[in-house]
Amino acid sequence: MHSRPWDAKSVSSKGSATTEHTRTSHANGTAAGAAAGGRVGGSGGAKPAGNWIDAWTRDIARDLTAEDLQRLFTHDTRDAYRFFTRGFDEDRLAHEPWWRRQLLRVRQVFVAFTLKLSPARRSLYLISLVVALIGVLKLYRGWATVSVPFGTPFFNIALFAPQWADGTLALLVSIILVNLLVLLEVADRLSLKGELEIAREIQLAMLPTGTYTACDAEIAGITRPANTVGGDFYDVLPLIDDPEGRVIVTIGDVAGKGSPAALLMALLLAVLRTLVDEKLESRALVARLNTQICRHSPGSRFITLFYGVYTPSSGALEYVNAGQNPPLLRRMDGTIERLGGTGIALGMFEASTYEAAMTSVNHGDMLVLYSDGITEAENPAGEPFEESGLERFLAARGSEKPAVLAPAILHAVEAHARDSRFTDDLTVLILKRT
Repeated sequence: MHSRPWDAKSVSSKGSATTEHTRTSHANGTAAGAAAGGRVGGSGGAKPAGNWIDAWTRDIARDLTAEDLQRLFTHDTRDAYRFFTRGFDEDRLAHEPWWRRQLLRVRQVFVAFTLKLSPARRSLYLISLVVALIGVLKLYRGWATVSVPFGTPFFNIALFAPQWADGTLALLVSIILVNLLVLLEVADRLSLKGELEIAREIQLAMLPTGTYTACDAEIAGITRPANTVGGDFYDVLPLIDDPEGRVIVTIGDVAGKGSPAALLMALLLAVLRTLVDEKLESRALVARLNTQICRHSPGSRFITLFYGVYTPSSGALEYVNAGQNPPLLRRMDGTIERLGGTGIALGMFEASTYEAAMTSVNHGDMLVLYSDGITEAENPAGEPFEESGLERFLAARGSEKPAVLAPAILHAVEAHARDSRFTDDLTVLILKRT
């Protein structure tokens, strides 16, 4: 989440349609939450109990069909079985008795399902099964003779069978149905997770890896999404057939995280790389990029971007900062310069204009581009890493190469937060001139 001053100003001044959309969405969400939870309304009176019941059953009454229920126990259950028995050799069961085949299949699904759970969730699930089994055993009432009708009227046979308390059968059926529901949900979620893992591989393949060398400068970056996929990105693009051998260094952050941000990030990278091939000036390129983002993304989304054009022979850096965290330019003597904003974030207004600024990366200087996930990462006490933490780290380890320094910054943020999981994406791109 972006919390810099320009964000509040930009969002508050955004077009009335977006503002109205946001207000309407908020109102709808509030109304839905109040209906679902039976909370107190604006008038101060309690919502009738029937309101939440109506909200809970409305979709069932309107959309549920017999075909849906049939599909649940046929198609969905079969797909879940196939998911959890992938690699299981059905042919080796052919010589087994029918009852043993069923037991082996149940065991295979149970083992595969539980192994898909994390250790903590697996333990909780097994505990719940043990508790349910103990509860069922407490309903056992011993053995007794039971009369069972046998074909013709008035003719019964006596069977010696276990006796259970009333309601035991209903309890067992409910346990089976709940476990079936959990099985189906886990299969769906794991299938989606597998697809997201593939999306993650594709997303990371879109970003440069390793170290790019331009004369006496080295450039390297790294990103770590908060979720499987994320909205942070960076890029290093040499300008084709450029007489000065200039290189594009850019970093950006899509508002939000997860799949929506990742899709918008892929759109921006595709448009950016296309515009770079047109050899536009920096400010014209960012303006064109902003126009495309405004036209092809939701009004509630925006993107911060730093776009720099580095000239290796002289160290000159022309840049446009569209609302991105000011990169830190650490001079050889240890002083820090910040490359501040020259325009608002992309996707806010289609007619936005941007200015370009100039600086230079001299011998021994280092340019550090980073996303807000770095400086906003908090420790258990709620203290953010902040720019001061990044500056201290650079002062201590600034002599190292970018390929070593970039992941080391992520490790320093982890050490500060005392956790390897974050609420925001982490991205660093470093250009260092020797």
